[in-house]
Amino acid sequence: MSEQGSTTVRTGTLEVPGATLYYEVRGAGPVLVLMPGGSADAGLYGPLAEHLVDRWTVLTYDPRCYSRSRLAAPVADQRVEEHSDDVRRLIDLVCPDGERASVFGTSASAVVALDLLSRYPERLDRVVAHEPPVVEVLPDATVGRALFAEVRAVFRRDGAEAASATMSAGIGDPGPAVGRGASGTGSEGPQEDPAAELPPPDPEALRRMRANNPVFLEHMLCPFTGYVPDTTTLAAGAERLVLAVGEESGRQLTARPVRSLAERLGREAVEFPGGHVGVVQRPAAFAAMLRKVLGG
Repeated sequence: MSEQGSTTVRTGTLEVPGATLYYEVRGAGPVLVLMPGGSADAGLYGPLAEHLVDRWTVLTYDPRCYSRSRLAAPVADQRVEEHSDDVRRLIDLVCPDGERASVFGTSASAVVALDLLSRYPERLDRVVAHEPPVVEVLPDATVGRALFAEVRAVFRRDGAEAASATMSAGIGDPGPAVGRGASGTGSEGPQEDPAAELPPPDPEALRRMRANNPVFLEHMLCPFTGYVPDTTTLAAGAERLVLAVGEESGRQLTARPVRSLAERLGREAVEFPGGHVGVVQRPAAFAAMLRKVLGG
């Protein structure tokens, strides 16, 4: 066990097929799994978890190909279904009597959230999927598919920094946020500085997550963005699904799929603070919105 902020963090490992998963548990109450996206690990969620541990047992983890989790074989292209199986096993570990857990995923891990609801609805209470980049649901899916293939090609040729620049340029300017003025704010007058609530970064966590970036660009980006959601099974569990979009994300490629998916399922996309990385930009406000949609 360790101390982070004011909360005791219980750590452990879980053997799963082909990997050993590192996980962290905080708080008490119903289980809420926070799934890291992109190249992030459990360290992404320290600030957010501090705002949730009074209501939930917060579980987070390092995905099987990252950081303190270990693969039994050399890393290869990752499968969404394998990652959702990992989360289901973590839920079984912390909910041994069959209680349901809620899950939150952002970006690549929001794809995992959709797969979990499709395949393991009996283990889930509420599912929050924040900007899953499932470009295959878009009418112009070939554009997104080509962008992410180009990002991987640039990574192979020129490295991670050049690949990240290519992806940022391709995702596009957010433009005016949907339902808001051109400023992207929802009210008149001065707005709070989002940076004011940012905690000091954990240097060790940042080092780990940067080291994960080549694995993300080579082995996760294309397989995860190429995932095709099963809209039939998602529709059957739609009352438990919250499709979330950043209030500042506008027309970005990372935001368009969730709006398209919401339309297909007859749902409204729920706006969360910040943009695609709002969970990092504004953890306190983000946590408040999570509490609202989770009923806490």
